[in-house]
Amino acid sequence: MLARCLAADLDIVANRSYLAAFVPMRVLPRTRDSLAMFPILLAQASATPDAPTSKPPSTKDERWLQLKDELLSGNWELDRADWYLLLEITIFKALLVLILIFIAWTVSAWLSGIVSRGLRRVNFDETLTKFIAKLVRWVILLLVGLMCLSYFGVETTSFAAVIGAAGLAIGLAFQGTLSNFAAGAMLLIFRPYKVGDVVNVAGNLGKVFEIELFTTAIDTFDNRRFIIPNSQIYGAVIENITYHPVRRVDVEVGTAYEADIDETRRVLEHAITTVPEFLSDPEPAVVLNALGGSSIDWSVRAWATNDDFLTAKQALIRAVKNELEQAGIEIPYPHMDVQINQAA
Repeated sequence: MLARCLAADLDIVANRSYLAAFVPMRVLPRTRDSLAMFPILLAQASATPDAPTSKPPSTKDERWLQLKDELLSGNWELDRADWYLLLEITIFKALLVLILIFIAWTVSAWLSGIVSRGLRRVNFDETLTKFIAKLVRWVILLLVGLMCLSYFGVETTSFAAVIGAAGLAIGLAFQGTLSNFAAGAMLLIFRPYKVGDVVNVAGNLGKVFEIELFTTAIDTFDNRRFIIPNSQIYGAVIENITYHPVRRVDVEVGTAYEADIDETRRVLEHAITTVPEFLSDPEPAVVLNALGGSSIDWSVRAWATNDDFLTAKQALIRAVKNELEQAGIEIPYPHMDVQINQAA
């Protein structure tokens, strides 16, 4: 349409007398022919796009990313200015990342302590308190680590594909570790014991210090610490000694056959009353177990709280012996007779 309008204007101008004196009439047809070709040339230009031109980097960071891509592609032929720019920005970014990691490490520990103190203030479970506090810290560190990788131009979305591709190899290489992780998750969910309980697990007796996803830490009564894999605990019998708030104290004792049974029972029942740590409910009992080969076997049973269990048991053993001695009832024990034959 533009070419046609221009051609029409030239026809009008060509008829004017003052233009005819200066412009030869033979030039005007050529001009009209050239304008007629304009739409064709315009269509060809629009049909053939220009070759893409790379936009030069406008900032140092864009130039740094471009140089990094060239190095990763195998192009190490850079001039001195590019090497200086690459090293300068890389060192600067590395310093910023180290500062960020230090701040994240400090802040994560601080937030973990706040979470731990807050949960303890509301009397939350000690086991889950330690687990949640550590989880908060490691989540913060993981997020900061991904931010640092992104700051260096690493596509963090590609980590999902990397993890998926390496999942099979990791699973085969860490079968025991993954089984410990699964057992730890089950222990945290079902909680057969908690921090502070006295347990007997995997052949070890002690107080639970910490429950983690992979291991459980137990402190023995002689102040030793055992780190036990969770798979060995969850796949075996778990004895939680302090699960119930009240426990029964049992003291086994034997008396001579010459002693009166009723008198012996009365003496043993009186021995229970001399220990103030015992509870009246459940009611204590003195049980005649059996008539042994050399003694009459008794079982003295009384109930005490977990905190008083060891003290009450020691006191009951002492009271039983003292009361039997005061009543003149003998506690039989094995005797050994040694005979020496002298040659004549």
